[in-house]
Amino acid sequence: MALTATDLRTALSAPLPGHADFATLNGYPRPSVEAALALQPPPRESAVLIVIYPRGGQDHTLLMRRPVYSGVHSGQIGFPGGKREPVDPSLHATALREFREETGAETSAFEVVGVLSRIHIPPSRTLVTPVVAWAPALGPLAPDPHEVDALLDIPLAELLRADILRRKPIAMGPDGTERMAAYWDIAGQVVWGATALMIAELRSVLGFPVSPSWGQGHE
Repeated sequence: MALTATDLRTALSAPLPGHADFATLNGYPRPSVEAALALQPPPRESAVLIVIYPRGGQDHTLLMRRPVYSGVHSGQIGFPGGKREPVDPSLHATALREFREETGAETSAFEVVGVLSRIHIPPSRTLVTPVVAWAPALGPLAPDPHEVDALLDIPLAELLRADILRRKPIAMGPDGTERMAAYWDIAGQVVWGATALMIAELRSVLGFPVSPSWGQGHE
């Protein structure tokens, strides 16, 4: 696979599939965006950056593992990103700024090509917009040790495999109750929650919808 910015922009210009198909696999019903916007106070806007770039003859993307800390996203795998700040003129700007701050990458050559569906994350009281960008190269990285435990350079083909969908009990929701949940086994990492929804929708946009079968290691 060798996607161009035009390829991605075209794929993202069609109506987005949303999260319903993947959400049915989870034991935790995620509140709708409409319900989130009706909350008082409303959730804070955030954005993450899903960047697609060529490396070694194939497309890659970048995930990160957060450090272990006392917050709700301790140790989780996700796309770089964070909350919108007053200095950000748009959520596209938020995604690019947070990516620079967390990874140390230079983003001036990144080309934003679209967005995926917004996701409400109740535990952190945020409404997240996944921004998708294409880059000709990623360049050198210098991750912020306070924000990033590890950066995970992942071939895009790894995210699109049919056998990485798994399921196991995961503590989730505001009360931390264990529920049987779907996740992606990506290079040995458990990727669940909002990031799993983003990956499921990205797969669908690229023509690789969620498979009804489970990969090896289903629990």
